Amino acid sequence: MDLDLVDTLRSTGAVRAFRPDPVSDEVVARVLDAARFAPSGGNRQGWRVIVVKNTATRRTLRDLYLRGWYEYLAMVAAGLVPWAPVTDRDAEAAARAEAPTFAAAGAAGPGFAETLDSAPVLLLVLADLSALAAVDRDLPRYTFAGGASIYPFVWSLLLAARTEGLAVLGRPEHVPRRLARAPVAEFTWVDRYEGEPFAP
Repeated sequence: MDLDLVDTLRSTGAVRAFRPDPVSDEVVARVLDAARFAPSGGNRQGWRVIVVKNTATRRTLRDLYLRGWYEYLAMVAAGLVPWAPVTDRDAEAAARAEAPTFAAAGAAGPGFAETLDSAPVLLLVLADLSALAAVDRDLPRYTFAGGASIYPFVWSLLLAARTEGLAVLGRPEHVPRRLARAPVAEFTWVDRYEGEPFAP
């Protein structure tokens, strides 16, 4: 499938419901082969990928994911931005205590997180920390720089999957077409943070 780059950038959204159609190893290989050309700091290519096929392993990954997912939902319900470096830790802890409520709701009406193990393909993307140049490693704040050598690979996975008609990694029940995003002038300024909006 040939995709227009700008249209693809404007329409690659999060998909959480997949058709049960299988995704062949050949398709996964093409996606990975295309994504490997992503930009990488120092060309270290610090990404590592596990194609998870084993059913028990997939369930274990789902269960590990669910704990954090329910905590995330509890923090959002409390009006917090989950795990943000500036979020009040005490408010976060109080909200996270409500996670079992969300777990009970998830069991009653399973959604994406509860059925994660049934996605046609699970790719576990890891970072080889010995290959990352985290230039902000020793600063007294959350580190951002190290992941910058991995994020382009993950984005390339998403785009390569789109060319195969996938939403990582399964055939979507619904293909997003129009994504809701903030206009450029809301997050881009001239000369200083929150200065004059960039609006040519």
